[in-house]
Amino acid sequence: MKAAVVTTFGAPLEIQERDIPEPALGQVLIRMETCGLCHTDIHASHGDWPAKPTLPLVPGHEGVGIIERLGREVTNRKVGERVAIAWLGSACGECRYCIDGRETLCEKQQDSGYSVDGAFAEYAVASAKYVVPVPDGISSLDASPLSCAGLTTYKALKVAHIVPSEHVGVFGIGGLGHLAVQYARIMGGLVVAIDIEKPKLDLATELGATHVVDASASDPVAQIAKLGGLDVALVLAPSAKVFEQAFASLRPGGRLICVAMPATGNLEIPIFETVIKGISVIGSIVGTRQDLAEVFALHAAGRTRVVAQVRALEDVNAAMSDVLSGGIPARLVFEFAPAPVVAVAHASAK
Repeated sequence: MKAAVVTTFGAPLEIQERDIPEPALGQVLIRMETCGLCHTDIHASHGDWPAKPTLPLVPGHEGVGIIERLGREVTNRKVGERVAIAWLGSACGECRYCIDGRETLCEKQQDSGYSVDGAFAEYAVASAKYVVPVPDGISSLDASPLSCAGLTTYKALKVAHIVPSEHVGVFGIGGLGHLAVQYARIMGGLVVAIDIEKPKLDLATELGATHVVDASASDPVAQIAKLGGLDVALVLAPSAKVFEQAFASLRPGGRLICVAMPATGNLEIPIFETVIKGISVIGSIVGTRQDLAEVFALHAAGRTRVVAQVRALEDVNAAMSDVLSGGIPARLVFEFAPAPVVAVAHASAK
């Protein structure tokens, strides 16, 4: 099988021929149909974060494909089922976080495409308990971005506890941001979209943003102040400066929702202002299997729209460069060749 592999941090990924992996106890073998490219995959390939993955590594945590083989003792999945491989590859299932519905905080978790090989490959193995079935009404092309970009922003906005008519700022309109605009609307928020690219702001308007702010034209904090400030500021742009702008844009009682993780920089919070204005700073990391099921249900019901471009896995390095350039309107998705059709000879009728 073909796989895109990180062999050295910061170096181009290599397209390698590998043996198709065997599913271990509790795992399934999945023939991949699609896999989205997330900014986290770029951070993983560059070794940007303090907890670095072990190399060699196959990235990818927005994988969608068909189960072809079951490992031992798998009873909850079946061959032929279409499932998604999300960031949370597995968790212990026994700690306080797993038990109370916060499994993404499990300290023993394994993460797809980071601590274990992911879905930038024609085949992948994954925990049968942690893959999520994809409803028939959703294309694999749409399901891939929903498995992380959708899941991450949906969960982040859930923990924001939006009250209908509150002003919700989405900082960074791209793979995550274009979905965040839609979820904020579904939850009753009046959306303010902030970006430096006009095409992305136009897309946000098309998807239902009430206001757009061009941060390249003038100070976004001043522009947002003219709108009355924000109740919720969701930061999806990996820039410490954007986090500072988002905090400064909040009204009293506002909530800063931190999702993006810049490779460098720190968030400096003014303590006096945070206390006096009653500001909450909330970190949100992806979402649970139940959250993803809800994301899929909303999309199957026609409530959301995925904007994506298709690429070939062989173009992985160019795709990463395009994402870093900021010129991609939303999500890039690698599409794999369909399984070969095997001709079956039928005996003639007698």
